[in-house]
Amino acid sequence: MIRSFFAYYKPYKKLFLLDFSCAVLLALLELIFPVAVNQAIDRLLPGRDWSIILLASAGLLFFYVLNTIMHYVVTYWGHMLGINIETDIRQELFEHIQRQSFHFFDNHKTGHLLSRLTTDLFDIGETAHHGPEDLFIALMSLFGAFFLMLTINWKLACMTFILVPILGVFIILFNLKMTHATDRIYQDIAVFNANVENAIGGIRVVQAFSNERHERHQFYENNKLYRKAKLSSYKIMATSITTNYFFMRLITLFTLVSGSWFVIHGELSAGQFVAFLLLSNLFVQPIEKFNAIIELYPKGFAGFKRFLKLKQSAPEIVNRENARDILSIAGRIDYCKVSFGYEGKRQVLQSVDLHIRPGETVAFVGPTGAGKTTICSLLPRFYEVSSGKILIDGIDIRDFKLSSLRRHIGLVQQDVFLFSGTLRENVAYGKLDATDEEIWRVIRLARLDDTVKNMPDGLDTVIGERGVKLSGGQKQRLSIARMFLKDPSILILDEATSALDTETEAAIQQSLEQLSKERTTLIIAHRLATIKNADRIIVVTEQGIAEQGTHEQLLKQKGVYSRLYESQFAMNI
Repeated sequence: MIRSFFAYYKPYKKLFLLDFSCAVLLALLELIFPVAVNQAIDRLLPGRDWSIILLASAGLLFFYVLNTIMHYVVTYWGHMLGINIETDIRQELFEHIQRQSFHFFDNHKTGHLLSRLTTDLFDIGETAHHGPEDLFIALMSLFGAFFLMLTINWKLACMTFILVPILGVFIILFNLKMTHATDRIYQDIAVFNANVENAIGGIRVVQAFSNERHERHQFYENNKLYRKAKLSSYKIMATSITTNYFFMRLITLFTLVSGSWFVIHGELSAGQFVAFLLLSNLFVQPIEKFNAIIELYPKGFAGFKRFLKLKQSAPEIVNRENARDILSIAGRIDYCKVSFGYEGKRQVLQSVDLHIRPGETVAFVGPTGAGKTTICSLLPRFYEVSSGKILIDGIDIRDFKLSSLRRHIGLVQQDVFLFSGTLRENVAYGKLDATDEEIWRVIRLARLDDTVKNMPDGLDTVIGERGVKLSGGQKQRLSIARMFLKDPSILILDEATSALDTETEAAIQQSLEQLSKERTTLIIAHRLATIKNADRIIVVTEQGIAEQGTHEQLLKQKGVYSRLYESQFAMNI
């Protein structure tokens, strides 16, 4: 894990060297100060030469100015190094999540993924900056101060060092406890975020069912668990800090008492005693740094550990080694002996054979759970077939680059997802570099132009989160306009009008028919009246493809389709 972490320093070698060098020089100059005080007291003061004392003070002032500059470099450029690494890790994680298949998102809550991208990485920047730097400087200062103390009085130095191993044992124990506590906190934050996202994202459902009290109770319980985890970590931290504080002050007191004894017995001069006291303070400062590291390391590495764990979930659907781009496609689709099951469960599709001609409109009907949506979801490789293959224009879809394949396939669903920006931004998502002229053209094709003109800010009207300020019909038209702009060769309409009233559905049906012209179109529908004009209707059951033909042919067969149609017609009466 540490090797993986240090790999992120590679692009910033120069920045790391600048920060690390300044930090080391700072620590060395701090060690020089007690020696300078020793010389000033024992040599300069007895000579009573004021000019030399002033000259020595000017030399120290120069070093302080140099220290100040290096402090700025370490504080600003060091944190820049940390935030650069944190940003790179976050970017890498986001791109990794984007490459995942639908299976991945079926099994991971959005709130948990948000925690991975935000909270888990908050302390990584600080760990990247202070981690190697503080650890190295603490060790260097500890042994540097000890070495200088040895040169002054080796007996007193060895006596002072006795307490350090005891402190080291405490530091290691607290570090292990803090790592466990921090990991627990991150898990609780992930659950907390997921529940808050559900409660706020579903606020309309919450209020519609008058379940505010239930959600408040849920929030209270989750908030309490999070508080408990935080208090547990603070308890460990408080014990660690107070234990270390006591031992460090014990070291200082021990040095003061023992040093006084050596001065009284003539084994230490006044200057050496003062220098030794200053060095003993420098000696305990690294221990204080270790204390800070105890608090910081577990947070940073717990987040990094969770990052690595998520990174280990390799995308199920990736480009083949020699995958190619598709410049244009005619739209012939062939399902050859295709089988599929979700995560090794019961097979939803079993050896499906299906052949669709270029420009043909094919509708899929049948009972819920029979596999209609699955057949269509396999075409853009949202899921991967268990066996068999799917061909477009005679070429296995796995031989195409994913981005290229999906660029030529358009999907209009019943549940339209809109971004919280403006109308213009949502339509232009179909073609990010679209001009206003192109946007207005597709808005007219989707019969949304009158709606846009009546809005206060026209195309720049903000539609709210997930298009909450638009009606169901307006959302659907907007998604159709977006698809017109994408201009795919193959179109999938997944229950695109089933949630709309009859009048709105009839209007949008005309837009969809316009969108479907000269494209290979796959329609998933429950309302059979909307697909009567399809070139071919395919009836899908749990046993596979049961029937196929035109609306009239299937009615004459008096089979599954005929019974479905008659039951819907009877319900409408």
